[in-house]
Amino acid sequence: MAAGLAATVIPFAAVACSGQDQESSTAQPGGDCPTQPLSVVVSVDQWGDIVSQLAGQCATVDTVVAGSSVDPHDFEPAPKDAALFENAQLIVVNGGHYDEWATKLAEGSAPDAPVIDAVQLSGGGAGAHGEENPHVWYDPAAVTAVADAVTTELGKLAPEAQDYFAERQAEFGDSLAPYHQVVGSLRATAAGRTYAATEGVFDDMAAAVGLVNRTPEGYRAAAAHESDPSPADLDAFLRLLGDRGVDVLIYNVQTEGSVPQQIRAAAEQAGVPVVEVTESMPPGADSFESWQIGQLSALGEALGVGG
Repeated sequence: MAAGLAATVIPFAAVACSGQDQESSTAQPGGDCPTQPLSVVVSVDQWGDIVSQLAGQCATVDTVVAGSSVDPHDFEPAPKDAALFENAQLIVVNGGHYDEWATKLAEGSAPDAPVIDAVQLSGGGAGAHGEENPHVWYDPAAVTAVADAVTTELGKLAPEAQDYFAERQAEFGDSLAPYHQVVGSLRATAAGRTYAATEGVFDDMAAAVGLVNRTPEGYRAAAAHESDPSPADLDAFLRLLGDRGVDVLIYNVQTEGSVPQQIRAAAEQAGVPVVEVTESMPPGADSFESWQIGQLSALGEALGVGG
């Protein structure tokens, strides 16, 4: 589940791109903030942008893994990363074995800092067949739950700024409204349509808009465990596409390898629309909301419905 700009192609395993900073700091303290700014550390940028919007000028938000620079599963924190956690007053992690290094750093370097775990808030990140799906930033309910939890914890840490944080949360809710509108529109017009996916990264969102997952079971299990599918499972996937057995193929462009490429080629040859998604915020994305709306709009276009 990493970036598709890697130099080495592995048959199915995800690999990470390089050449980008692995850490970002957002939100300049000061301005309208009525108190001393807080120090917040976020493990990955899928949540970093949201936390920055909610914290505004009342916190300095450091995101450890930003810009698709490395697969969060394999990230090895440096001493400077541990130092960030030592000074953190609030920590936000994805959880669900996605960024275990962050949970360990929080426990070891900042045992007194509250930790918001997105997977725990979402109910555990369990997939439809028992496999873990930690990609809960694709679950609209989880996004709301994390935003609520962040605002609550910020208010506890800086009571003088509770009104400020409430205003930031309201502004974030307004900016998120078009995202929820697109989700609702797709659910009203595309529910019951079918898809297959090279990975389960988008599954929560697909479920939110009512799509039916027809990815072959064996392939889904292999993808969930980041292993190669059996020849029979791959053949079942290729036959599904060749028979136009799904309405769209969901393709994570941050995964490189011969198997996903073969699946995409089969979809294109059969005339099955391919909808590209990314695991993390792509370079140049204005916000979490614009990133998600862009992908949902592409899905609606592929399905021939309003999005």
